[in-house]
Amino acid sequence: MPLSSEERILECLSGYFSKRHPSLALGRGDDCALLENTPRLCTSSDLFLEDVHFRRAYFTPEDVGYKALAVNISDLAACGARPLAFSLCLGLPPDISMSWLEAFFSGMSVLADAHNMALAGGDLSRCRSLHISITVWGQCGDGFLKRGTSLPGDAIFLIGAVGLARIGLSMLETLGRKALEDWPAACAAHLRPKVRTEAGLALAKAARPPSLMDVSDGLARDLPRLLHADNRHFGADIALPEDSLHPELLRYAGMYAKNPAQEAVIGGEDYALLGSCPQETLRALAIPGLCRIGTVTETSEIVCNGNSLESIGFDHFASQLPTSESRSGTQ
Repeated sequence: MPLSSEERILECLSGYFSKRHPSLALGRGDDCALLENTPRLCTSSDLFLEDVHFRRAYFTPEDVGYKALAVNISDLAACGARPLAFSLCLGLPPDISMSWLEAFFSGMSVLADAHNMALAGGDLSRCRSLHISITVWGQCGDGFLKRGTSLPGDAIFLIGAVGLARIGLSMLETLGRKALEDWPAACAAHLRPKVRTEAGLALAKAARPPSLMDVSDGLARDLPRLLHADNRHFGADIALPEDSLHPELLRYAGMYAKNPAQEAVIGGEDYALLGSCPQETLRALAIPGLCRIGTVTETSEIVCNGNSLESIGFDHFASQLPTSESRSGTQ
């Protein structure tokens, strides 16, 4: 069924997202929404654009809805915030049907319900390609985690795998959804990244809250962002031995004669949490999946497995990108 009117779309949306929610004093339908009981808020926004961040050729509508919200919730997790609500702006091309929208809202609502998030409002428009823009709000609890608080001697850690989503992108670009048969973890990392909200909330309770961010542009590019603040430019000595990397990443590296650690550090969109904290703080943390990978150093050099690491990774505005990335732009 084609899209017949804004009212029909909004009616469809209301089947998945109630206008009433504990986080809302006033929900959708007025010029602004009004959030309830929110003394301290943090907010983040992301664009999710067709043929830039995803392709409908191998993303199901449910995948698109899920990931569009997931990448925003990941920003809240990286700040130790509890998700509350979000707004959704959609630019819809003529070939989008009501059945596609039903599936899109279904995939998005699964993640929203899991985090008890309200859909507060948004906007609709006709567009030449599918454009999605989401803004999320979260509530700061024990502490607001940010980048740039690292000190020399601090331990550097990861929560989650790195490098997988880039491999998933490469295989999906090459094989389409058939890639899920042989590369299930890598494809899942790209299509439906894990959101580590509970880990972020737990880290916010640490005695000295860690410096924290999520890995969206690759460890090589994001690690300096974690460490640098004001005029301070600390470095890092990290180790990524093969037994710490995912088997699918190792298999991919072997197939294409690539360095596994290099593949891990240049891959983006894994949305792992990357942080640093004092050694004694790290020993006290009991967070599933947390893995120490190195130490903050006085110098500005980033060293991985004994080799100097360049700040490479995905940049939307770089003049030259690897073939799959220049087509899809999703890493």
